[in-house]
Amino acid sequence: MATFVNLTPHAVNLPDRTIEASGTLARCAEVSAPVTTVDGIEVIRKTFGTVTGLPAAEAGTWYIVSMLVRAACPNRTDLLSPGDLVRDAAGQIIGCKNLVCN
Repeated sequence: MATFVNLTPHAVNLPDRTIEASGTLARCAEVSAPVTTVDGIEVIRKTFGTVTGLPAAEAGTWYIVSMLVRAACPNRTDLLSPGDLVRDAAGQIIGCKNLVCN
């Protein structure tokens, strides 16, 4: 049986199970830089860099991470992120139908 480690800050609700957050977060470093001002509103550029909080690959273990973290690690075949989202009547995300891999 596979082991799933959820490195996001919230539970991931799938059709047949919920994978609770592990308490460890995998994140991309974020850098903001001012670009301009438009009608008094500051416009910035955000770039994303180094991934932190991501354990080394381990046989039989799948890590659930954000799409941003997964995309920042294209060579990692053990990373999954939420796929097709499920929303309630108010449009709030309540889960996902599947998971996406690299």
